[in-house]
Amino acid sequence: MKLTKKIENSKKTLFSIEILPPLKGKSIQSIYDGIDPLMEFKPAFVDVTYHREEYIYKKREGGYLEKVSIRKRPGTVGICAAIMNKYDVEAVPHIICGGFTREETENALIDLQFLGIDNVLALRGDSIKTEPAFVPEPNGHAYGLDLVKQISEMNRGMYLDDEMKEAAPTNFCIGVAGYPEKHFEAPNMTSDLKYLKAKVDAGAEYIVTQMFFDNKKYFEFVDLCRKSGINVPIIPGLKILGSKKQIVTLPKIFHIDIPQAFYEELEKCKDDKQIREVGIRWCIEQSKELVKANVPCLHFYTMGASEATKAVAKEVF
Repeated sequence: MKLTKKIENSKKTLFSIEILPPLKGKSIQSIYDGIDPLMEFKPAFVDVTYHREEYIYKKREGGYLEKVSIRKRPGTVGICAAIMNKYDVEAVPHIICGGFTREETENALIDLQFLGIDNVLALRGDSIKTEPAFVPEPNGHAYGLDLVKQISEMNRGMYLDDEMKEAAPTNFCIGVAGYPEKHFEAPNMTSDLKYLKAKVDAGAEYIVTQMFFDNKKYFEFVDLCRKSGINVPIIPGLKILGSKKQIVTLPKIFHIDIPQAFYEELEKCKDDKQIREVGIRWCIEQSKELVKANVPCLHFYTMGASEATKAVAKEVF
C-alpha cells in the first residue's frame, strides 16, 4: 500500500523506523533482532538504507596500488523483500543516484515492482569518501530531482527505450528528503525549498526530514514549505542521541544543531549510559509535542538500536 494512503487512512500519528543493512558477511538475523522488539507499535513502514560502493587501494606485487571497489552493506532489496514477507509491513528501499546509470536505475525499479514494493525514497546520495564532491555515473543522475523524474515517467509507462509499445506503468509512491536546518550544499533555505518543491512538482508524494533535535525548526520548516506551495505530508525524522561521541559526530556529519538546553543536560553526563537516558527523555518530549501537533508519522532513525526507540515509543504510542 502507498504510504500516502496509509497516512490518509490513519486517524492518529503513525510510527516508522529506518534500518541499516548488515555488514557484508553478517546474517539478516541482526535485522530481525532490531525489528522484533518494535513490532508491538505496529510500524507503518520500515525504511532500508542503500550504501553505494567505496574505493580502497590494495598494494600489489611490484609496489603498485590497485583501486578496488567494495560495498560494505549490500542487500537493500533482499532485506526489503524479507521484511515484507516476515512481518507483512511495507518496506521502503532507498534509491540513490550515486553508482547507478539511468538504465541500472530502471532495471532496479522493475525488480522492485516485481517484488510488490510500492514505495521508494529517492535520494541523490552522498559522495564517496575518496571524492571531494558528488560525482554521478556516466549516463547517471547528478541530482535527486532527475531521479524523481525518471521514477515518475515510469509511473506513466515511459521507459528509456522510447520505442517500447504499451509498456506497463509502475505505481511507486515516491518519497524525498527534507532538511529543516537546510541541506548543507544549499546556499540558503529559499534555494533549498525551491528544489524541494521542484521534486514535489515532478511527482514526489511525501517528505521525510533529516533528523533534528529542536521541534521549532521542524515547525518552521513545515510552515515555509506550505508557504512555498509544498502540500504533501512532511514526516519528522528523529534520532535518539546515545553516546558522548555523537554529540560531536552528529552535528558534523548531518549538519544539524544540538539545542543549548539539551547540550547543557548532556554535559552533566558522566558516561554513555547517562547520555542515553538523557537522549531518551529528550526524544520522548520531542515526540509528545509532535504527536500533539498531529504530525502524520514519527520516523525513528534506529540504525539497529531498538531498545532506546522502544523506550520512547512506550511513552508515546
